[in-house]
Amino acid sequence: MTSQSQGIHQLLQAEKRAKDKLEEAKKRKAKRIKQAKEEAMVEIDQYRVQKGKELQMKQSKVMGSQNSIAEEMEGQVLEKIRDLKGSYDKCVESVLTQVLSMVCDVKPEIHANYRAAD
Repeated sequence: MTSQSQGIHQLLQAEKRAKDKLEEAKKRKAKRIKQAKEEAMVEIDQYRVQKGKELQMKQSKVMGSQNSIAEEMEGQVLEKIRDLKGSYDKCVESVLTQVLSMVCDVKPEIHANYRAAD
């Protein structure tokens, strides 16, 4: 009986050691997973910062060129307005004279389709 109880006792001890090793392996695995997550988060943050800088550079390039285009267009518009005002000032008197002469100088004429009653 003693050898049986010693065998059972050894089996229980072996089972306990196996259980302890299994728990230790689970802890190591959990620790490795946690460490891998932390490393991944660091890499993600670095990538996010890098892409943020690239985006800002591209935006500044685009916005800078948009600003210069807007300034160029503004200059063209102002030049066109000056040209139109000059043309208006040059032609306003003659146009007003023509319109007034057409309205005020009425020459009564008989319409071409008018038939005199006999």
